Amino acid sequence: MKFSLIVPVYKNEDSIERLLDVLEIMSKNMNGELEVVFVVDGSPDRSYEILRAALNLLSFPAQLLVHSRNFGSFPAIRTGLSAARGVYFGVMAADLQEPPELFSSMFELLVSNECDVVIGTRTSRDDKFSSRVASNIFWWAYRKFVVTDMPKGGIDVFGCNQRFRDELLRLEESRSSLIALIFWLGFRRNIVSYKRVARQEGKSAWTTRKKIDYMTDSVFAFTDLPIRMLIRIGAVGTATAIAIGLSVIAAHFMGAIQVPGYVPTVLLVLAMGGVNLFGLGLVGSYAWRGYENSKQRPLAVIASHTFNEKS
Repeated sequence: MKFSLIVPVYKNEDSIERLLDVLEIMSKNMNGELEVVFVVDGSPDRSYEILRAALNLLSFPAQLLVHSRNFGSFPAIRTGLSAARGVYFGVMAADLQEPPELFSSMFELLVSNECDVVIGTRTSRDDKFSSRVASNIFWWAYRKFVVTDMPKGGIDVFGCNQRFRDELLRLEESRSSLIALIFWLGFRRNIVSYKRVARQEGKSAWTTRKKIDYMTDSVFAFTDLPIRMLIRIGAVGTATAIAIGLSVIAAHFMGAIQVPGYVPTVLLVLAMGGVNLFGLGLVGSYAWRGYENSKQRPLAVIASHTFNEKS
């Protein structure tokens, strides 16, 4: 088997029949060199039962893995990548909102050795207006605060070669971001654009709450943005406290403040508030560096290792 397609499954019982038909066509077009790895991520519906009943009827090699509970799409993709036996790998959503031709283009680029990882990014989408707005806001924020070279359309699917797969699986981080890890790894990257089609069955499991959780994980795993914000707020608060403190002192000497103890109380509260925020930011900076080291990411990733003829 030359190609492995990983398909995470969660609440997709309505689309599985159509999914299997599409995979049969893809397998024929790829001369039988396609393997499909289904990963049922603790789905509460009948997704597993449907796939289990159809597994032996498929004309292409297939694996079916089941998580003990719902761990999330990133762990499901990792499970599929670990079990896959191909040379080139792709990740496909079970809802079929990405056209099958997209993965053929990805595999062609990988086989031609033009890149190590191929990213599928949306140029447009046939979703309702509110969904498009929410998606645009999410990916704008992701590009602004986490990965600056993220495509405007975001990322839902990708393909890669064995080297990239192996390096990605080495990064065993909890509460992390698969998308950010793909960009963090580097390697030769290519982008394939596509139009996302409308969902035909079921509802998306990518809820607003999950988007917020994913954004939070990405921010804390790949940036020190909260710490930098705290330091800046502390610095501004300290400067403001100094300015107000000088005003209070000036008013005291001008006789504008008659209340006993008012001036030292105000100065103490303002000073301690600013200093506390600034100090928390400094402590957070050290905690961030310790957290970075505890994740044990490699400090460098070797993309190529070449020997001359005498070596």
